[in-house]
Amino acid sequence: MFRIKQIDHVALTVKDVERAVAWYRDVLGLERRHEEVWGGVPAMMFAGETGIALFPAESSDPAPAPEHSNATVMRHLAFQVDRRNFDRAQIEFSARGIPFTFEDHDIAQSIYFQDLDGYEIELTTYEVDEAA
Repeated sequence: MFRIKQIDHVALTVKDVERAVAWYRDVLGLERRHEEVWGGVPAMMFAGETGIALFPAESSDPAPAPEHSNATVMRHLAFQVDRRNFDRAQIEFSARGIPFTFEDHDIAQSIYFQDLDGYEIELTTYEVDEAA
């Protein structure tokens, strides 16, 4: 039996690659890598060793991201953060006017929000004992 080391990346289709790159860089702090390899497509954005590949939509008016609750699609993309960064993200999102929802999952707490193309993104922390 072979063993998988980790998820390498998730591929997302976006309306505007450079706009999406700026959003993932500025809002979530992801780092763009390998730009010189494929001429920038896909745009590879990383948080540590976890990556997302941003591909351009084939038309100038792509369909919106599908409804995630009742379709065979990716429901959301989740990034794990520590408590300090979880709290900091909520402050920064509020300052940027990015709406989010909070959920307490007992063993973890999460906030959910959407990127520019309507994909649902989750930030989650397992450091719930420190929460007041």
